[in-house]
Amino acid sequence: MYKRITWLVIVLMVTIGVMPQCFARHKKVQVEKILYIPHDNRPISDKQTAEVAERLGYEVVVPPDDLLGNRENLGYPGALWDWLTINAPEAKAAVISADSMLYGSLVGSRKHEYNQDEVLERVHKFSEFRQKNQKLPLYVFSSIMRTPRSGEASGSEEPAYYRSYGADIFRYTELSDKEELKRLSYREQKEKAFLQELIPRKDLQDWLGRREKNFAANEELIKLTRKKVFDYLALGRDDNAPYSQTHKESRHLAEAGKDLDKNQFQAMAGIDEAGMLLLARAVNTLQKKVPLVYAKYNWGRGGETIPAYSDERISASIDSAITAAGGKPVKRPEGADLVLMVNTNPNGNTYEANDWSNDGEAREGTKYFAELIGEYVAKGYKVGVADIAYANGSDNALMEQLKNRKLLFKIKAYASWNTPTNSTGFAIGAGMLASGMKEEDVKALLLTRYLDDWAYQANVRNTIARQLSWLRGDGVYGSLDTKREAVSQRTQKMMERFASKNLPSFSKNETIRVDFPWNRMFEADIQCKERKEVHFFK
Repeated sequence: MYKRITWLVIVLMVTIGVMPQCFARHKKVQVEKILYIPHDNRPISDKQTAEVAERLGYEVVVPPDDLLGNRENLGYPGALWDWLTINAPEAKAAVISADSMLYGSLVGSRKHEYNQDEVLERVHKFSEFRQKNQKLPLYVFSSIMRTPRSGEASGSEEPAYYRSYGADIFRYTELSDKEELKRLSYREQKEKAFLQELIPRKDLQDWLGRREKNFAANEELIKLTRKKVFDYLALGRDDNAPYSQTHKESRHLAEAGKDLDKNQFQAMAGIDEAGMLLLARAVNTLQKKVPLVYAKYNWGRGGETIPAYSDERISASIDSAITAAGGKPVKRPEGADLVLMVNTNPNGNTYEANDWSNDGEAREGTKYFAELIGEYVAKGYKVGVADIAYANGSDNALMEQLKNRKLLFKIKAYASWNTPTNSTGFAIGAGMLASGMKEEDVKALLLTRYLDDWAYQANVRNTIARQLSWLRGDGVYGSLDTKREAVSQRTQKMMERFASKNLPSFSKNETIRVDFPWNRMFEADIQCKERKEVHFFK
């Protein structure tokens, strides 16, 4: 009832036009305005992505948190359409998550109860919007629903039954996808039949039925792209694997759009980085630029690596991401606007940042790769680093090498958060835009990434997680509840110690504020601010 009342209040405020600019969190008057509707309000999806373009001098106008979906509130697609309509006339470009406009949010796409007619009706609102805003460049990204490997891997963002049958559902779809591409062995056929009997029919029908709606919506989005409703459409494969339901659907959607040029439409790996890539594309188009990007990999498997949570070679994902951001991949560094250094493990494996091996000690390939970064920096190239040897956090050994070689703030962009394709995409988009920024703005963006990806994700998070039982209150890693404030304070102190030791640009006059907007430890909202002096009068 509360959510319904909140939504009605929001709609009334939007429709009667009460202070429309109050809906924008970012009010600062800047050069040109870009509308940005992310697929949820996680810091990396929302304000950290918007800040990159803002540092370049653009006003990035984002709906308020009350409209954006989160872990519990699936969002308000109707109110988002009203917000978009009101704010569009003054914008120079719009970057929009279709998941937000159709289902309320990315999590909404996995849990909603809308029927297919409702979803397709919202898809066709894009045509109506285009007719009323014919000159507005429109860049849209939509998810191809993920296929988590297990209930634990789903992070409680799938329907409740996935916690019990997630691994079985994943394996069933893995075999179904493989069956379409090659013959299953007799043993695999028997396994598939067994899983079909094991998984409750109503649960499998619910999961596949929601995916059918998503698939139909994405097919319609491709048709709208063909009709020039969108300037560019990216369909991003959320967490998946070489064989999975996500991979299967992506193959069919890519086939449906095969007549479209890559600068109109792509089905590509990853989704959380799509906002950054399309914001970069919007800026590059406004500035009439096509950045040239050269990707250089660590030795060993390098570009042939198929990273965790993906279904293709990382070199293919990077080429797609460069194109999505409005750039062009090149085979030589000479003349490149960005040299993207990609830290892969020589053996082609991706580990988790909380793995025992991520202890800061140089491994095979670490020193070689750090030296390579130093060489490109010394030659005057603008270097970005996509650190993907580990998922969900930095490679501590590489960061130690960059710190010791004083390279941390000589590069232009860095990313090592969540999945490898999330990191490569973010580093590409941020690296492209960094070339036009002041040095202080580049350093501020780097500091954000180092605090989040290196300090928190690769180090502090794991330590605090082991200490949760020490803290008073009720709460666990995935649901902090009454422990949330204590975890925030402990995390803040630990991160300040880490920053003082490892980040030369972090001064004693700065303080770090940490919150957990989704009430879990997986992601944090980390703010670095100047410490205010308090004077006590006697």
